[in-house]
Amino acid sequence: MGRLTGGALFVLADGRFPAGGHAHSGGAEAAVTAGRVHDVASLAEFCRGRLHTSGLVAAGFAAAAAAGYDPLLLDEAADARTPAPALRHTARRLGRQLMRAARATWPSAELDELAAARPRGAHQPVVLGLTARSAGLTPLEIAYVAAYESVSGPATATVRLLGLNPFDATGVLARLTTDLDDVAERGAACASRVFAEGVDALPAASAPLLDIAAERHAARPARLFAS
Repeated sequence: MGRLTGGALFVLADGRFPAGGHAHSGGAEAAVTAGRVHDVASLAEFCRGRLHTSGLVAAGFAAAAAAGYDPLLLDEAADARTPAPALRHTARRLGRQLMRAARATWPSAELDELAAARPRGAHQPVVLGLTARSAGLTPLEIAYVAAYESVSGPATATVRLLGLNPFDATGVLARLTTDLDDVAERGAACASRVFAEGVDALPAASAPLLDIAAERHAARPARLFAS
């Protein structure tokens, strides 16, 4: 990965950054409800699958936004890659919350312009990438953050949902580091081609089960997490 640009990377990757992620499980609650995640082993499989699908897409889009590609075109392309209305709503809700935190932390004209163009929120990876650009981070660095977020949220959520030992949940993340490297690098590599090839160069990995589960979760009258 090379030399880190600065402490901004750690601020953005910190779960305490007020971007709203604590209220979301990344699909883990729905998976727990359905019985697909019930122990450490099944959590590891869930996180690996999410990382190589949703995580890869997020890494690519965040890296492209950090590289300076048109965020409105990226936002439209992110919509096209998010067929489930519940997930589109979640992505924009998280993007809106991240935008508030980002503009207060690293103010920039580019963030202001996107906020004005998307008052109801742009997709979270797009806002994340533009935040990275405002903070002086590289596309690869923010690809790492996006990839990590895709699995850290579900791992943390299952501690509350299943009463898993926090050490075991952290161990799941630690054993995914090679996968995280691969996904971040692939996402950044795709982003490096976007200026020549357009948004079709960006990842479009799908996870139909996550889409279906998100819709079912949104319809549940009682739930611990928003998504």
